Amino acid sequence: MGQQVAFFEVISANAERARKFYAELFDWQVDADPAMGGYALVDTGGGIGGGIGPSTGPGDTGIKIYMRVDDLDTYLDRAERLGGKRLVPPTDLPGDFGRFAIFADPDGNQVGLWA
Repeated sequence: MGQQVAFFEVISANAERARKFYAELFDWQVDADPAMGGYALVDTGGGIGGGIGPSTGPGDTGIKIYMRVDDLDTYLDRAERLGGKRLVPPTDLPGDFGRFAIFADPDGNQVGLWA
């Protein structure tokens, strides 16, 4: 069995507008956490959970999927061998949320890894 999509993320230059838009469109529960810089965890009501947050730098807006993996470096190396590009190295998440990394596929699509 392949790696599963574990999380999605919407990053916006106007995160408040994005949170309101997706909450109203899909009846999602979206709770922004001031301790996380306004990043909001999204409860889709039984589907894959996600997050909506503010942009923190040029080129980071858009929608990403996060794949659950057991070893971030192994998958970053594999992505690079297949023509991808490492964008964010393995980074600790706050609390007990684990670690993440981001790469771009050969078409420039940003994809997250979560361990």
